This record gives sequence, C-alpha cells and structure tokens, in this order.
Amino acid sequence: MVGVSALKIPDPAERGDLGSFVARVVRLDQTAPVRLRAADGRVAVWAPTPFDTLVTRSVHGTLEPGDLTASASGLLTALAVERAETVDPGPGALWPGELPPDGGWYPVDDVPVAELERLTERGLAVAKENAGPHGPPTSLLDQVVLTVAPDPDRSPGAGPGRAAAVKVPMRCLFALSGMGFLGAVGDAGGDVVRVSATGSWLRLDARYGAVVRRRVTALPLLFG
Repeated sequence: MVGVSALKIPDPAERGDLGSFVARVVRLDQTAPVRLRAADGRVAVWAPTPFDTLVTRSVHGTLEPGDLTASASGLLTALAVERAETVDPGPGALWPGELPPDGGWYPVDDVPVAELERLTERGLAVAKENAGPHGPPTSLLDQVVLTVAPDPDRSPGAGPGRAAAVKVPMRCLFALSGMGFLGAVGDAGGDVVRVSATGSWLRLDARYGAVVRRRVTALPLLFG
C-alpha cells in the first residue's frame, strides 16, 4: 500500500502566500521540484531557480511524511484547485542537490530594499543588452554587485570565516526580483533585506521569502 502525503496549512492567508510562492517557482521553471520539510510546527518549502540559487519560504503547518520532494506544478495545482486546509502535494520528484544547514548562521548586515532594487534594475538593463539564446551571460550573473561586511557588535566571537566580507552576486538579486520577494518596485518603504552566512553559504531574507546560495564550491582533495 502506498502512503498518502498530506500538507496541512490551517491559515487561508498562509495557504495563499505559499500558492503565490510556488506559482513564481513554476513561472521560472515549469519542471522545478520543491522540497518540503516540517519542524517545530512549521513547513519550509525549498525550490531551485534558473539562477543557480535556492529559494525558500515557510508557513505554519504540518507535513506527513515530514520530509518530501514533489513537483512544483503538482503542488501548485493542489493549492490552487483544492483550496483545502489539507492537500496532497502530489507525486514525488527528485531533489537535485543538498540543502543548507539549519544551524551555524550568523548575521552579517541589513541592506535597504531600495538599494537592491536599484542594483537589480541596472543588472536587468545590462542583461537585456547582452542576452543570448540561453539568457543573461554567466559573467553577468556571477558579477559581484554588493559586498557586505559583518558587524562585530552583531556577531561577537566570530569564528573562522566570519571576519571576511560576504560577496553577493547578481544572480542572487535576479532571484530575489524574479520571485517577487522584494515586493512592488517603489513600495519598499523602510524595508531591509537581512544578509546572513555560514562558512560556505549565503542567505538573503526579504519580506516574502529568502534566497540561498553556496559561497564556495567543494575543493578537490590534494595529495602531497
């Protein structure tokens, strides 16, 4: 007998927010998977993007089983069509890689949304001028557009890697914009995006979700 998956989100507003999140994932990539993980009364939903970043949002709810991968389009259908408190996320799918750790994050700094909007608009203009058949060139996506230095007062007792500045590439800003995490352009007010990091991961938390990307790639083993 095959078990049935069940995602329960009691709050209709949160179900709508999650539906909007998944709809944007599907808009960027119709074949994208989503990873759902439950902990402490919340369900975190993860998805890859064409910008080689992960995006995530969490809602109050429960999940059975507590860790599963489904197709984003299947989950969107369940949320949009069934509109029930409890839905079946749909058929299983393969997750393409690893997830960042739950712990070990330290705050770096807060960046005004208005500043990120300006940088993103400039990047989009350059991308339109240089777009090829496969979208923006990799050199543009990998361009570092923001360097954020950690504040010792916010991250006391910094361990290895914490003293270094955190570099944010354009692809992270494109992911923030493409997922609508910054809200409507010009409607940011005093909003900020919180930048945090581990020794090998970068995370940008905005009003409507977060973008996460590896800061470093695995190095090959060297034998002397």
